[in-house]
Amino acid sequence: MEKLIRFTLNDLAKITSHRSGEIKFGERIQTVPKEMDTLEFLEASDAEFVLLGIPEDIGVRANLGRPGAASAWESTLKSIVNIQHNRFCKGGRLIILGKIDVSEEMETINELSPASKEDRKTFFKLVEKIDKEVSHIVCQIVKAGKTPIIVGGGHNNAYGNIKGLALAKGKPVNAINFDAHTDFRPLEGRHSGNGFSYAFEEGFLKKYFIFGLHENYTSKSILESIKKTEDKVKYNTYEQIAVRGEKNYIEEMELAEKHIATDAFGIEIDLDAIPNIPSSAMTFSGFSAEQLRQFIHYFGKNRNASYLHICEGAPDLAFEKNNHLVGKLIAYLITDFMKAKAE
Repeated sequence: MEKLIRFTLNDLAKITSHRSGEIKFGERIQTVPKEMDTLEFLEASDAEFVLLGIPEDIGVRANLGRPGAASAWESTLKSIVNIQHNRFCKGGRLIILGKIDVSEEMETINELSPASKEDRKTFFKLVEKIDKEVSHIVCQIVKAGKTPIIVGGGHNNAYGNIKGLALAKGKPVNAINFDAHTDFRPLEGRHSGNGFSYAFEEGFLKKYFIFGLHENYTSKSILESIKKTEDKVKYNTYEQIAVRGEKNYIEEMELAEKHIATDAFGIEIDLDAIPNIPSSAMTFSGFSAEQLRQFIHYFGKNRNASYLHICEGAPDLAFEKNNHLVGKLIAYLITDFMKAKAE
């Protein structure tokens, strides 16, 4: 875990706002003590969940998207530590591990343009470097008997999450993706649009379900590619459920669960599926935040749910007065997952 910047008790104290008569999450959240080895602490701690940040948007830029996703981690931290510790959800169940150090890679891309073919190759290589760190740390968290909660960053990190879980389990794993896009694009070099296709091609991803795909933004070639693997890769569309009423939201969750929940699986959440959430591919049409919360609760309570990844939120793209709202939403999603696992 060389590239891990551990979150300290001092970091926690700086962003936790105390109020008389209240107990904030930050007053109960666990951090790795300075004197302790990270893995030893993870194995010894009674907390079930480990929060990891990946503050980058290199994969988004490599996919020709708008930058901004790197800012979600700090926004999330400020929100999660200041929610209430109470009988519904207890801060002591969560360890804030820290963030992957991507400062060098983020500095490198300042001199590059994804519009340049040569520069784009460098973007791909930088994403591959991050992949290795993500997969290693996720693998170690799972091996320590904990459930990772990963806050991105771009959706490129789905690859590292899936690979890390598969390595920890010693076999291919499954994934469900709440997303407007498949992220199953061609293997043209690593970016935020092909994390799942790379994981599938390399044998780490066995079964995959895309929930709420937007028909207007899915190419014919990708749909044909999925059709060739329809026993392994399945999907429904937002329009089938919410526009034309051909399918029912609850029933579709049940069908998706049957497809992926027979083995360990990851829950992937792309915030560009929710209307008006600042992201590289922001939308005005999509499922509501409440429906997303229902989704996380439904899949989180399955015993095979093995990690939660929330990505593509970009507070830097929000109106300045409301740039805290992305972190606030992510904090809701994290605690929904924690509550569901408690069931």
